[in-house]
Amino acid sequence: MNARTQYRAKVVSPEAAVRSVKSGDWVDYNFCLSQPVVLDAALAARKDELFGVRVRGGMRMGSFKIIEADATGEHFSYSTWHTTGFERKLMDEGIITHTPMVYRNKPLFYRKSLEVDVAMFCVSPMDDEGYFNCSFTNSATRAIVEKAKTVILEVNEKFPAFPNGYEHKIHISEIDYVVEGENPDMAVIPPAPSTETDRLIASLIIPRIRDGATIQLGIGALPNAIGSMIIESDLKNLGMHTEMLVDAYMAMFEAGKITNTHKGIDKGVGMFTFCAGSAALYDWTRANKDRLATGAVNYTNNPAVIAQNPNMVTVNSCVEVDVLGQVTSETSGKRQISGSGGQLDFINGGYLSEGGQSFVCCTSTYKDKSGKAHSRIRLSLPQYSAVTDPRTEMHCLVTEWGVADLAGRSIWERAERIINVAHPDFREELFRGAEELGFWKRSRKK
Repeated sequence: MNARTQYRAKVVSPEAAVRSVKSGDWVDYNFCLSQPVVLDAALAARKDELFGVRVRGGMRMGSFKIIEADATGEHFSYSTWHTTGFERKLMDEGIITHTPMVYRNKPLFYRKSLEVDVAMFCVSPMDDEGYFNCSFTNSATRAIVEKAKTVILEVNEKFPAFPNGYEHKIHISEIDYVVEGENPDMAVIPPAPSTETDRLIASLIIPRIRDGATIQLGIGALPNAIGSMIIESDLKNLGMHTEMLVDAYMAMFEAGKITNTHKGIDKGVGMFTFCAGSAALYDWTRANKDRLATGAVNYTNNPAVIAQNPNMVTVNSCVEVDVLGQVTSETSGKRQISGSGGQLDFINGGYLSEGGQSFVCCTSTYKDKSGKAHSRIRLSLPQYSAVTDPRTEMHCLVTEWGVADLAGRSIWERAERIINVAHPDFREELFRGAEELGFWKRSRKK
């Protein structure tokens, strides 16, 4: 049976496809832009006949019909791998929960430890050889397909098919049902405007980047500031190897700064595992498919793979850091505000690279609702905080006050270097507290 014949035999309505879900099932929605739309609505419509259906997903950025239909969790419960602002509100209300992870291990979690009864997610249209493309979200898609008892694909004609990649295709013979979706536009993340503090932090990093370096950036105001400064600089022949394809990369490509010609691996293409950003970014990816490649996250985020790019530079943001160098990039006390993502993966991979550097960045202070300033550098992380980056893995901490290289440093040295990049208004208090805890000796103060 040829691919087109198989396709026609497997096309069903959303309502027919979700009849494969039974009470108590584990249902997987995949991640970010690949999460289902019409299938989500069809599953929500079955609320009254289903109980205890457990749904996994992550980075949901828009309408969520199963939760709108059942906020009690009696029929559908949901856990997210990485919490967005949209999901954070649901978590604050106790409606959904979070699943911690090391992102590079996500495919391994599925292959070794997790159950998937039904997987349903969005893909690009099938090609002439019978393959659907993971498109905007590769992540752990291949592992999910391998583990699921039933696989339902929701086709979105606006999803591009990237010809280059690793574990980035699914054959018609591997799936059970195809639903031809409504081809909605993808949810967007508007570019965050950079502040003067963001630009100060970026200005400390830019001079450390060499021509031919490969760059990993996260999302937000700071990466946008770095991208803008790279465009204005004399840097050339840069490469892209990242987990998340964001607007800053589009701007650097278009300015001719990214050529991918000096990478140690995947030369000629920018490698990523998922994409999220502006509508302009999605349009750009469709027009530049041949300049990009999408890899499963156990490839893109594998430190041994990352390290094959010489002069790898990784830049990520954090929420708070203590004087020992323990970092939280995902919680504020007990409140989950995002996720660990691949930050630790790229800290490791960047440092392992020949000439590589890994930067974790934050503004030195923040203000509470009353306008009072607080230091992001603390004697200890707040109670119940999740440690995203252990002290043993930290390379460079950057604030607007400087760069603290922590790799291989003693507790006394670490404390001193970290406090010296705290806001001056808090340094004496931090030194005094660190001394009382035995983390620093006053005789060392310069």
